[in-house]
Amino acid sequence: MVIRAIVADDQAVVRTGFVSLLGTQDDIAVVGEAEDGAEAVRVAAETRPDLALLDIRMPHKNGIEAAREILAASDGATKVLMLTTFGLDEYVYEALAAGAGGFLLKDATFPELLHAVRVVAAGNALLSPEITKRLIGQFISARTAPQPVRTVGELTAREAEVLVLIAQGLSNADIARRLTISDHTVKTHINRLFTKMSLRDRAQAVILAYELGMVRPGRQA
Repeated sequence: MVIRAIVADDQAVVRTGFVSLLGTQDDIAVVGEAEDGAEAVRVAAETRPDLALLDIRMPHKNGIEAAREILAASDGATKVLMLTTFGLDEYVYEALAAGAGGFLLKDATFPELLHAVRVVAAGNALLSPEITKRLIGQFISARTAPQPVRTVGELTAREAEVLVLIAQGLSNADIARRLTISDHTVKTHINRLFTKMSLRDRAQAVILAYELGMVRPGRQA
């Protein structure tokens, strides 16, 4: 299957570069471009892409606002991958909370770009233990918003354990090895905890684990 993508960035050079790189792949087709968030929303509505690659900082409508509108209009069918210039961008947490499947630094290598696009387009969250966990941890620790009404008590001990491992950046295969259970069993636990906690994806699972204090900034897997 070919991944139909749009690229939105107010810097023409950056946008053109991403479009050119993605265009070299047989399984990726760029079906639209935008130079600001408002245009990205319009282009997404017109093209109905599988993936929207959005710069977090854009004029008229920033990437987070655009992401919310694109996700709502497509009922989640269009996945969102955010672009950021800085590893500690102040909007990273908000982007993930808005429903973005992950984020990518603009100076990422070509293989990292392709990996991110394919992972997020497939409906998985791009949760790099080296970057995403650290960022989410930092922003969670700095938040002053009330804690969510959901509690760990809603989960079984095993489901809570799986949630912690997800937040630590482990894949399903890693979790299976850590807990000495099958991949199928891991998927069953994840599906149940996602249903109980009303989670859409792994990004939201990581955020929830930090908000509930199950994982703290700086803690290693």
